[in-house]
Amino acid sequence: MTATDDEDHALFRKAMQGVRRLKPEPRKGGTRRRPKARAYFARQDRSAVLQESLAAGNSPLLPVEESGDALLFRRPAVSESIFRRLRTAQFRVDGEIDLHGLTAAAAEPALRSFLSEALQHGARVVRVIHGKGLRSGNRGPVLKLVASHFLQRVDAVLAFASAREVDGGSGAILVLLAGRRRQP
Repeated sequence: MTATDDEDHALFRKAMQGVRRLKPEPRKGGTRRRPKARAYFARQDRSAVLQESLAAGNSPLLPVEESGDALLFRRPAVSESIFRRLRTAQFRVDGEIDLHGLTAAAAEPALRSFLSEALQHGARVVRVIHGKGLRSGNRGPVLKLVASHFLQRVDAVLAFASAREVDGGSGAILVLLAGRRRQP
């Protein structure tokens, strides 16, 4: 150490005399918790109107862009900036369903029921966990394909994208739903 370093340290110690470390304050109401994952097996759809909107539409399927294992889908009405915010997880996730352990036949009704309930509660963005298909063998990620094809046919789904790695990566999809605009 040089003389100027010693002087700097002495000045710093003198300036910090009487300073004590603050204890962190507990968070009040501002904590953001992930919604509890729930699989909806036996719930019936709540309303015929929502059920009809979730039924397979007559509109042709738009292409799903697959970049590696990631899925990207958006309807023309969704702006690029909104889609970018969805892909980078800048929206609060209002609900989540975990399809692990379901068969392909059971996944679609579970998704239909979950989306119906999410729309009734005004959810804007939901997470669908389908897994990466590591145990599917040669068939690949079965639930991922089922979820992707189903979500494309639902008119209330505006866009979806694979989650960021920290949020499940290619084993989960963030879904942007058409919902009621909330008053500020």
